[in-house]
Amino acid sequence: MARTDDGVDAALLALIHQLYGQQSHLIDGGSAREWALTFTPDGEFCSPSYPAPVSGTDALEAFAGRFYVGAQDAGEVHRHVITNIAVDRVDDDTLRVRAYLQIVATARGGAPRPVRFTTIDDVVVRHGDTWLIARRTVSRDDA
Repeated sequence: MARTDDGVDAALLALIHQLYGQQSHLIDGGSAREWALTFTPDGEFCSPSYPAPVSGTDALEAFAGRFYVGAQDAGEVHRHVITNIAVDRVDDDTLRVRAYLQIVATARGGAPRPVRFTTIDDVVVRHGDTWLIARRTVSRDDA
């Protein structure tokens, strides 16, 4: 099996790319609970865009729900665009995943506009037979 220099094989890399793609579609489509379940039960989301870290499945679900409703109330469609995913193995059950995240808003009948450009730095852990995000740290390019 093909491997990258850091011991992350192609199959694992594909799983992680799928996880991040699914996450974007879930939060943008209003599937807040399913988005929250891509984190560990005690998972944490830390971003300077929000006043405090968000921890645990129920709080993450509420957070994702507010994001979707906020876009709807603004008459916009919001899209999370994740690129340049870099996966490093920490140990057999832990990965560090870094990526660029752009949030783009499009008003109905309008042109798309960037909302935020950020970098995400995640701790991703093996959880049973899958991989989940234990901690996401977001850094804003404008901060």
